[in-house]
Amino acid sequence: MNVAVLQMVSQDDVPANLATARRLLEQAAIGGARLAVLPENFAALGRRDTAALARAEAEGQGPVLPCLRQAARDFGLWIVAGTLPLPPDGRPWAKAHACSLLFDEHGEQVARYDKLHLFDVDVADQRGRYRESDDYAHGERIVVADTPAGRLGLSVCYDLRFPELYAALRDAGAELISAPSAFTAVTGGAHWHVLVRARALETQCYLLAAAQGGLHPGLRETYGHSVIVDPWGRPLAEQAQGEGVLLARRDADEQAAIRQRMPVQRHRRFSVSAVPRPIEME
Repeated sequence: MNVAVLQMVSQDDVPANLATARRLLEQAAIGGARLAVLPENFAALGRRDTAALARAEAEGQGPVLPCLRQAARDFGLWIVAGTLPLPPDGRPWAKAHACSLLFDEHGEQVARYDKLHLFDVDVADQRGRYRESDDYAHGERIVVADTPAGRLGLSVCYDLRFPELYAALRDAGAELISAPSAFTAVTGGAHWHVLVRARALETQCYLLAAAQGGLHPGLRETYGHSVIVDPWGRPLAEQAQGEGVLLARRDADEQAAIRQRMPVQRHRRFSVSAVPRPIEME
């Protein structure tokens, strides 16, 4: 079953970003993908009106959600919609979450993951200071959902530094894990490959790491290097910088054999008891 990750260099122009995302999603579908993952902040990177964007989408006035639903229907794709700002369900006035949505091939939303770990970090780059909590609230639940490509666990970017989340996703049956990201050039160069491969190895899952890769407004430079990693830690496809579509095939038989030969899940001696229970999506 083919999967795709899409790399973008999103700017602060929402319509232009959506046009790019749709074009890349079409390429993924033509390439045979059934599931495609967009990067973090795919619809806008560098805009400061996060609350306004979130309210517009929650009230049905924004362009992002209709675009995603239409693309899923047009291309017959399951889509992981990177992240976009959305308030909690039923509370449009509340602080937004950095939200990763999963749509099926009919354009129906079947899962929502609100980013658990927020990037409040000082980085030695031109921007220097990142405080996601200024704009976003922390999520509270892990999320897994069944897709045509396998059982999918959802995560986002900075989550990659917290292995207990990925252990919980594996406990919940994940076979693939999405990680839409916008790693800085500095932190990505130091840690990106190590983190993505480690999360794949320890969970014996496919990691679908869709990244931003280039220059953005507000002195921001992202590392790129979108990659699909298999359960043995092998990169199957990667792109350094710029826009692109990466395709790979999930080999369910090989994954099962890896897990049988090295049953790390059964050997684990400590449970992840502090992680909130998963939300099951069908």
